[in-house]
Amino acid sequence: MLVSAIAQGLLWAVLGIGIFTTYRILKFPDLTAEGSFPLGSAVAVTAIVNGLHPLLAMLLAFAAGMGAGLVTGLLYTKGKVPVILSGILVMTGSHSVMLFVMQRSNLSLLNFPRVYDVFSFLPNYFDVVVVGLIILVGVISLLLFFFYTSLGQAYIATGDNENMARSFGIQTDRMKIIGLVFSNGIIALGGALIAQNIGYADVNGGTGVIVIGLASLIIGEVLFKEVTLGERLISIVIGSIFYQLLLLGVIRLGFDTTYIRIYSASILAVCLMVPQLRTRLNLGTLMGRED
Repeated sequence: MLVSAIAQGLLWAVLGIGIFTTYRILKFPDLTAEGSFPLGSAVAVTAIVNGLHPLLAMLLAFAAGMGAGLVTGLLYTKGKVPVILSGILVMTGSHSVMLFVMQRSNLSLLNFPRVYDVFSFLPNYFDVVVVGLIILVGVISLLLFFFYTSLGQAYIATGDNENMARSFGIQTDRMKIIGLVFSNGIIALGGALIAQNIGYADVNGGTGVIVIGLASLIIGEVLFKEVTLGERLISIVIGSIFYQLLLLGVIRLGFDTTYIRIYSASILAVCLMVPQLRTRLNLGTLMGRED
C-alpha cells in the first residue's frame, strides 16, 4: 500500500504542477481543471479503445486540455467574462464534450493496452512509479526551459505585476492565454495517466480534483518555504506524495472511504491554516520573551 500511495502521488503531482502554473505564477484561480482533467481521461481512453497507442492517446489528451484552456483564455481576455465564471462555463461545457467523445458516461480499459504495460515486468505499482517519474521529469524539464526563456520571463512578469508588465510592452492577455493553454494541457495529461491507472474514464471524474491539486501545492509550500522555481516544482511532487500518504493513514485508521472527499478537504484546510498558526506561535513566543 505504501508503494501504491507513492505511485498515486506521482501521478497526481502532474495535476498539481498544472494548477501551479496558473494559480501561483499567473495568480489565476482557474476552475477549468475540473473539466480539462476528465476531458483528458475521456479522450485518452476513447483513443486507446479505438486502437491508438497509449502514448499517442496521451498526446491527444494533452491537446484536448489545451483546447479547453484556450476557450477559457479567450472568454476571459476577449469576451471579458469574469475569471471564475469563464472557468465554470468551460468546465460545464466539457461535460457534453466528454459525452460526445465517449458516447456514454464512462468507458472501461479492460483488456486494452496502457502506457504502464511497458514496465509490466516490474512488481505491482512499481511500473506506475517509473512512468510517473518519467512523465514528471519531462514536464518539469520543459517548464523550467520555458520559464527561463524571454517568453517565460514575460509570463512570470505578468503574474508578478500585470500593470508593470504591460508598461514594458508585454502583451499580458496573450500571456494569460498561453498559461491557461499549457496549464490545462498538463492537467489533461494527468487525467490521461490517472484513467489508465484506474482502468476507466468517467464524465464525473473531475469532481474535487482542484482540492487534490491545491493540497499537493500547499503541502509542498508548507514543507519547503524559501526555494527556487525548480525546487518549488519538485516540492509539489513531494507534497502530492505526502498528501496520498496522509489519505492512506486515514484509511488505515478505519475511516469510511465513502467520505474520502471530506477527508481531502479537511487535510487541505489544515494545511492552509498552518502558516497562520505558525505566525501566531512565533508571535506568542516573541511576546513571551519580551515579558
